Amino acid sequence: MAFLGLFLVGFLATASFVCGDGGGWTNAHATFYGGSDASGTMGGACGYGNLYSQGYGTNTAALSTALFNNGLSCGSCYEIRCAGDKQGCLPGSIVVTATNFCPPNNALPNNAGGWCNPPLHHFDLSQPVFQHIAQYRAGIVPVSYRRVACNRKGGIRFTINGHSFFNLVLVTNVAGAGDVRTVSIKGSRTGWQPMSRNWGQNWQNNANLNGQSLSFKVTTSDGRTVVSNNAAPAGWSFGQTFAGAQFR
Repeated sequence: MAFLGLFLVGFLATASFVCGDGGGWTNAHATFYGGSDASGTMGGACGYGNLYSQGYGTNTAALSTALFNNGLSCGSCYEIRCAGDKQGCLPGSIVVTATNFCPPNNALPNNAGGWCNPPLHHFDLSQPVFQHIAQYRAGIVPVSYRRVACNRKGGIRFTINGHSFFNLVLVTNVAGAGDVRTVSIKGSRTGWQPMSRNWGQNWQNNANLNGQSLSFKVTTSDGRTVVSNNAAPAGWSFGQTFAGAQFR
């Protein structure tokens, strides 16, 4: 009996590894939006604006409530593969960045149109990237996903908007974990000052920092921090974007 029990435990553990999350994979579903050129994905709840000029391209996704985390997941990256739909799935996987929110539709049931309703894990992908893992005609497919590190070219980018006594900084192009949790700003004549998240990845501070070079301290969800000293020169103007250091 002891041997039989040990055998069953071993068998079930093996079956769980083969049929379960596969080393970090989680089950979800995916749909698509934005048109064949992904023009309808521009803007979005993360505040990134033009996803082409920001470097995200069409490898983007809107996340359901369960994944979006009130905007804290903006910038995070996911590897996604189609799973279990022999008619609709294509081989291979994609890596996407979270750039938008897929709102719930409580008027529809979770399995018939309310794909992004809590507690569902759902990715509304740009149409071009969806068609890398599934047939267009499938519409919605079961997928498996896992968090992965974000690969970016160049440094973290800081776009400074607002006016005197209101600095609104959009933080983009973040490598590593990708999802920013805290930002601090320092003028050349001040110490470090915390910024509060306004919306998406827009961070605000109410100090008058005009005429000072600006440094930024960015911390992501994995607890790592990067400091970009003097990323913006003293002559910066609102509306400009500056590149800083990067997670390695």
